[in-house]
Amino acid sequence: VQLQASGGGLVQAGGSLRLSCAASGGTFSSYYMGWFRQPPGKEREFVASISWTGGNTYYADFVEGRFTISRDNSEMAVYLQTDTLKPEDTAVYYCAAKRAYITAAVTSANRYEYWGQGTLVTVSS
Repeated sequence: VQLQASGGGLVQAGGSLRLSCAASGGTFSSYYMGWFRQPPGKEREFVASISWTGGNTYYADFVEGRFTISRDNSEMAVYLQTDTLKPEDTAVYYCAAKRAYITAAVTSANRYEYWGQGTLVTVSS
């Protein structure tokens, strides 16, 4: 499967962005999906993930209820709604896919098989 992330940009603190990840070339509904981010000069970190049905979602502690992951299998896309953004949310955001019919949390980057190219989110103070 190929993944294409979009929706990043420059936003002021407190603002919102909706990130999208479009999939192609696979049976999207069979993939567990995740969002990761890599802040400048730091390691890539888990943000959120969603099971193949969309019925199970997981978030990193730093999200604190500000982000929402969702998916539309008919559109072959996964989304990350980011609200109340903070300057420390500045990062390149990546979507990732793992071919698995699982519902448990998958937070380790090395367990995902496919990655999008990333979209840059910059939050100004």
